[in-house]
Amino acid sequence: MKGVVLAGGTGSRLYPLTKITNKHLLPVYDKPMIFYPIEMLVEAGIRDILIVTGGRNAGDFLRLLGNGKQFGLSHLNYTYQEGEGGIAEALSLAEHFADGQRICVVLGDNLIEGSIRGAVEEFLRQPRGARILLKEVPDAERFGVAEIRGDRIVGIEEKPKHPKSRYAVTGIYMYDNTVFDKIRRLVPSARGELEITDVNNMYIQEGTMTFSFLEGWWTDAGTFDSLLRAANLVAEQRRRQREKAAAHSGESPGRL
Repeated sequence: MKGVVLAGGTGSRLYPLTKITNKHLLPVYDKPMIFYPIEMLVEAGIRDILIVTGGRNAGDFLRLLGNGKQFGLSHLNYTYQEGEGGIAEALSLAEHFADGQRICVVLGDNLIEGSIRGAVEEFLRQPRGARILLKEVPDAERFGVAEIRGDRIVGIEEKPKHPKSRYAVTGIYMYDNTVFDKIRRLVPSARGELEITDVNNMYIQEGTMTFSFLEGWWTDAGTFDSLLRAANLVAEQRRRQREKAAAHSGESPGRL
């Protein structure tokens, strides 16, 4: 199984921070944002990873990440998205890289507390189809929302005024090799983009979409508020890790 990190876009909601750099290169506490989705994939056992980026600062990803040595990788793959055509269009650039294999796609501004390893293993046991990760949130109207009946998702609605559940679709998706044929069948939405929600609903319509619930916290980092929230969540996680390590060693954990 291969991994794809989508790190394009203009980052307009974070301007002027993004005037001279890509959003995914901004710091989140003690690491560049792009480190988190890469580490998420590596922890799940995925070693063959493609970074999809764009904009004027795409070369900075290569300067920062190189071949991925700091993540224990022997190499990283890169491709370039021209303009802003939506998540599904960005994903379409990964077809050659996927080479018929299954893929795990992570939006580059998504951070999680836990692990996706269990969900990846469950997806690999599926005969075909897709799997998405859901998280219960208090403000579901801000996200794509999954309508669940029993053990099935029957539909996903993007930013609904009246959500049919509190389960947001996180920016973590797993697809079989039919995803690229589905993207080719898409038509642009009202905002002129190819929508990943439409791809997910195609899998739902054919009855091959499954889901897992994400453990721990989840956040994006695409606005000023969520970027700050992400940094605070990571800082708290690091503090707890230091305290746990100190308790085992009998030393003081130190201060932030």
